[in-house]
Amino acid sequence: MPWKTKLTKLLSIDYPIIQGGMAYISDGLLAAAMAHAGCAGVIGSGGFTTDEVRDNIRRAKDILGPRGIFGVNLMLQAPNKDDVAQIICDEKVPFVTLGAGNPLPWFDDLHHAGVKCIPVVPNVKLAKRVQDAGADALVVEGMEAGGHDGKLTLMALLENVLPDIEIPVIAAGGIVDGRGIAAALVMGASGVQMGTRFLLAEECRLHPKAKEAIIKAQDTDSTVTGFTTGDSVRGLKNAFSEKYLKAEYSGSPLEELISLAVGTTRKGAVEGDTENGYVLAGMSLTHLTRIQPVEEIVEELVSETERTLAGAKGLI
Repeated sequence: MPWKTKLTKLLSIDYPIIQGGMAYISDGLLAAAMAHAGCAGVIGSGGFTTDEVRDNIRRAKDILGPRGIFGVNLMLQAPNKDDVAQIICDEKVPFVTLGAGNPLPWFDDLHHAGVKCIPVVPNVKLAKRVQDAGADALVVEGMEAGGHDGKLTLMALLENVLPDIEIPVIAAGGIVDGRGIAAALVMGASGVQMGTRFLLAEECRLHPKAKEAIIKAQDTDSTVTGFTTGDSVRGLKNAFSEKYLKAEYSGSPLEELISLAVGTTRKGAVEGDTENGYVLAGMSLTHLTRIQPVEEIVEELVSETERTLAGAKGLI
């Protein structure tokens, strides 16, 4: 039975689960699979050319038909962000998530095109600003998340943000199962955004070697590069991260650190170089042990969440 939260009503989806927009690998096929499972998929524009973004949007539309619900992640550091935003408007994508920059200047044009705006925010100050500026919902992403992350844990973010925000709040960072979803909903979130769990979906284009690295990873195999520069990125420990961290904490100049990191996300995600590339993944790794179809993953998440919520009253 479909659930009812502020987020499911906003996006007309059955379950309040959004798949994170992951660079190079969140394509139209994955977004469509999420929609078929009753959730909201997101095409990640990071790493894609403008034409690739358009092609993936149209691929999702072709699979889903006119009523399909999916979004696009507008990566505000990307050099082609203006062109991607225009494509999102022209194609009338149902919603957009916005991260890695100031989302406010983009709201008017997106809303004018009928696109719902869901920015990713790292603190209460920005959460209030985007709500006041007309955001339709927002994502609070803790430092547990894979890829670019913040400085606060998800628990702390929810404690700080939820009392002050009326629009739907989506929890992200380290959530990989129904227990995490249940915890977020009990806290007062209207839904969750999950990336790492869907890296192991059959429909996800992540390189098989990278998927295998995630399956083999233990809870201590997550690390963060760039913390001291203010541009922290979480992924799996490997030769690249060891080299980068040694340079970072020995005081290497920013230019050298940037040079070390260039192209490593693509190497890990697309080329499957799990030692010299960077496999971006969150902190909750231990129980990610198999590759499954999206529909099966969602069915497990829904049943786990319902079972956890039903059993919660017996814990006290």
